[in-house]
Formats: sequence, structure tokens, C-alpha cells
Amino acid sequence: MRSVAILIFGAILSTCAMAREDRLIHVAVYKGPASCRDCSEAAKLAIEKSGPEYRVDFVGAGEKIDITAATLARYDIYVQPGGGQDIDGAFRSLGPARVKALRDYVTHGGRYLGLCMGAYLADASHLNLVSQDLDSEVGRPGFPVETIEDAAVDVHWLGRQTRIFYQDGPWLESDTANPGFRSIATYANGDLAVARYTMGNGVVVLSGPHPEAGANWFEDADIPVEKMPRENLVKDLLKQLD
Repeated sequence: MRSVAILIFGAILSTCAMAREDRLIHVAVYKGPASCRDCSEAAKLAIEKSGPEYRVDFVGAGEKIDITAATLARYDIYVQPGGGQDIDGAFRSLGPARVKALRDYVTHGGRYLGLCMGAYLADASHLNLVSQDLDSEVGRPGFPVETIEDAAVDVHWLGRQTRIFYQDGPWLESDTANPGFRSIATYANGDLAVARYTMGNGVVVLSGPHPEAGANWFEDADIPVEKMPRENLVKDLLKQLD
């Protein structure tokens, strides 16, 4: 009887372990010349804080895992983090093979999260994951930021008001013809700041501002940390990828 009980207990533990494994969400975060210092790390940390189910790897030419069709097939979500000011240069640094792998990944059902530079790179002139070309929100009517200096800006986020770190990010366009389009957040002037789209069988969520920015970003920019959002905004975006 004792051996039977041990076998049953072992089977239960094995089943529980398999169930936990089934609930894991595997996320690839790009790291390389198309991102900026600390941007990939900040995205990884924010995702890991969103729940124990998230397992995050860095991917890129200089990492142990490169961006190919075979490697992307292991992941539920791909994240393109923030970068510098040279959008075309960032795109060229990816190279044609990685660009094709990313487009095919999304077309066949992958989830793409683009943050600031990652949003710019998703536009029609680059990765072509959305039908629009993107431009900076800086200088738009009613937007309080007039330079590329870092700032904390007000946004209307999923029905609530909050502040978020902003670093020359784009404004987005509504795309009512896109069956998966959903407005997630708007800047205070009403321009679209964060949105969800579909592309083929995949989902694309783009954010002009930086929901992943930690306290060190605010401190380094001499912005009071009291202006940080209290909520985990990255967790909200990960849910929007469903």
C-alpha cells in the first residue's frame, strides 16, 4: 500500500509540474544595437514583475539566442524595446533575415510588443506590422513636450488617468478597418499613445511612451519619482496581447 501511495503522490506532483509548465509564457526581448542602454533590461525586469508565469530571454545577434524563425517559434511574445534617435539605422542593424523572421512570426500568430523605438520600427516603412508610418508626438497640437528631452506626461490609460515616462515617442493612428484594433491609451491632447492591432494571425501592441521605465529612469532625467505610475502598466500591455 505504501508503494502505491508513493506512486500516486509522485503522479500528482508530476501532473502539477506539467500544469505549471503549461501556464508559462515565454517572452523574447530584443537586445542589441537597435535598443538603447538599459532599455532591454528595463523591459525584461518589468515583464518579470508582471507575474511568475513569464520567462524572459534576451535575443539578438550578440546574444546566445539570435532572431530566426526557429528560435522565435519558442516564444509566445516578442518585445522590441526603446532605442536611440536613428530609426532607419536601428532597422538596418536588424538585417533582412531577422526582419523577415519577425514579420513571419507575427503573420503566423506571434505577439509583438513595441515600446517607443519598437513602435517606430513596426510602422509601414520598416517592419510593416501596421499600415501607418509613425511620427513623433513632440510638436503636436496641445502636447506639452516641445523638445526631445525626457519628460513625464499625462495619459488616459484604460479608463484611468496616470503619468508615464516619455522620450520622443510616436503618436498612433486609429485603424477601424483593422479587426483587432483597440485604443489602450491617449495623450492628454487626445492623440493615440498606445494601441492594439492585428496583423495576419498575430497581434501587435505599440506604445509611444515608456511603461517599462523604472525609478532610475526618472531619477536620471531629474524627474520626481512621485510622477511614476503606481500601476504595472507593462502587465496591462501583456494582457492586451491575448
